[in-house]
Amino acid sequence: SEIVNVKQTSEILPSEHSLRQNYPNPFNPVTNISFDIAVTGNTKLIVFDVSGKIIAELVNEILSPGTYLYSFHTSSLPSGVYFYKLEVGNYIQTRRMVLVK
Repeated sequence: SEIVNVKQTSEILPSEHSLRQNYPNPFNPVTNISFDIAVTGNTKLIVFDVSGKIIAELVNEILSPGTYLYSFHTSSLPSGVYFYKLEVGNYIQTRRMVLVK
């Protein structure tokens, strides 16, 4: 698994943390994950499988407030259901995505 692209997408500062549904979903082999950070803080974005095994750690760093978009390349993963989780301080949100080959 590898990250294809990482960018901050907006100059407008969000009022709260949020994790959006990936798109496209289902996907093959690339999907986009977007999230908002309202307050500067240690940010983690991880992808894991249905058994809880971590597949990829996309982010583990301090991010400034803003909207971020990650393009996640998954050519080495088998078809199946995966989850991605955003952690910023006390905020934790998990969403489901489906890889179809």
